[in-house]
Amino acid sequence: MTRADLDKQPHEIAAMFDGVARRYDLTNTILSFGQDRGWRRATREALGLRPGQRVLDVGAGTGVSTVELATSGAYAVGLDLSIGMLQAGLRVRPDVPLLAGDALRLPFADETFDAATISFALRNVVDNAAALRELARVTRPGGRLVVCEFSHPTNAAFRTAYMSYLMRSLPAVARKVASNPDAYVYLAESIRAWPDQAGLATRIAASGWGHVAWRNLTGGIVALHRAVRQ
Repeated sequence: MTRADLDKQPHEIAAMFDGVARRYDLTNTILSFGQDRGWRRATREALGLRPGQRVLDVGAGTGVSTVELATSGAYAVGLDLSIGMLQAGLRVRPDVPLLAGDALRLPFADETFDAATISFALRNVVDNAAALRELARVTRPGGRLVVCEFSHPTNAAFRTAYMSYLMRSLPAVARKVASNPDAYVYLAESIRAWPDQAGLATRIAASGWGHVAWRNLTGGIVALHRAVRQ
């Protein structure tokens, strides 16, 4: 199993995540120094979910993010392109609703959900603008979107140190803990190539979403972009 290319062909992305599924959650926690738990909690809080509402979690992977969303009392459905990730999740979370699907062709009717989120997955979609439009299609007018994604640290010195960690230290750590360390080279490259906070906000606003705003987490390593379905 090798890493995917930055042209982000769906079958390559799915195969890459199939290859890291077995130890994916553990590896993420180690590589983020445990920050991933707080990022999931912040995503749930930003969505402002209420009991009985329906929320779609795209790029759910093993469903750990879907479980976090469900603690709000909302009905949370997870969707992912990687069968391997879904199978790994269902082995430990058999009661979590997890579906196989493509962010570019969501298998839901228009205006099905009160809210939608995509965490650390939008940058892996070959056409992220089309994915944002699909998320808008399946969300009711007035519904909320939160995109939790790696971004650009705001402090110049910290940004330099972070990029060095991404391109040098992260692959080295991944070789010790990940089931497919080459995949993390792609992940580091995809983070470096991703637009900054303002750039992503512009893409979201052009895709059927209004009132776009963002909040930095961990100094801008991650940004939460919030929006409302127009």
